Amino acid sequence: MTRNDRKAALLFFAPAAVFMVLFFLYPMALLIRDSVFDSKTGTRFVGGDNYVNALTSERFYLSLYNTVIFVIGAVTIELLIGLVLALLLATGFKGSQLTRTLFLSPLMIAPLVCGLIWKFMLNDQFGIINSILYRLGILNSPHSILWLSDSKFALFSCMIADVWLTTPFMMLVLLAGIQGIPGSLYEAAHIDGAGRSQRFWHITLPSLKPVIVVAVLIRMIDAARSFDIIWILTQGGPGFSSSVLSTMIYNAMARYNQTGYASALAVLFMLAMLLVCGFFMNRVWNPGKKEV
Repeated sequence: MTRNDRKAALLFFAPAAVFMVLFFLYPMALLIRDSVFDSKTGTRFVGGDNYVNALTSERFYLSLYNTVIFVIGAVTIELLIGLVLALLLATGFKGSQLTRTLFLSPLMIAPLVCGLIWKFMLNDQFGIINSILYRLGILNSPHSILWLSDSKFALFSCMIADVWLTTPFMMLVLLAGIQGIPGSLYEAAHIDGAGRSQRFWHITLPSLKPVIVVAVLIRMIDAARSFDIIWILTQGGPGFSSSVLSTMIYNAMARYNQTGYASALAVLFMLAMLLVCGFFMNRVWNPGKKEV
């Protein structure tokens, strides 16, 4: 590489480096600094006390548990529904273009608006969900299920809203992956007498593995930091039944003004996500690893 090439490379790299320093490294340094100071005053150094308080808090583990359940449940449902929809749209049936456009419409809605929509739909007094279930004979009363105020259904209700909002993303990514599979593979399999199920399990699914891993990883990160929908629907209640790490951090910071404690929670949250991402990238999908 010549000197001019190095200068050109540095010229292109500099804006990204400045952006990373100003909007990632600097805020991260402030976050870590705040996590080792007193929660109330922010001036007294307390070392790892905030981390100890977080790791010994029963509410922290409850919020962590709810976060894991929310992420696994929402992403699994989105993957299954998204895969089915992608397979259907990939057949190119008449009206598939219009159907795909309609399915993508939730992506155009802000999470906050989505939360408001589902808050009305899941209302136990006049919500359309209970009304439909009552008319179908599933419920004895249109007020039987308290979706947002019953601890048994609160987290699941947030999950439903999240699935409705983000399943189109999963569908779109998987559809692009399916359309990128060479048709010659299916033709060869068809000539060899492979049925639809065999072509799916031995061609479509293995070919989609890298796409699925990336899509699931992106959605896991996004679902783990989900705040808008949960806050609009339940605010982490009733009690702490739908409290996740994002709502716990918000309450510590905004409601109780515990800056240090909230910062420690945020750092722990970030470390947990880095561990999950590292596991996915090194164990589940490693593009540089060759299978023997």
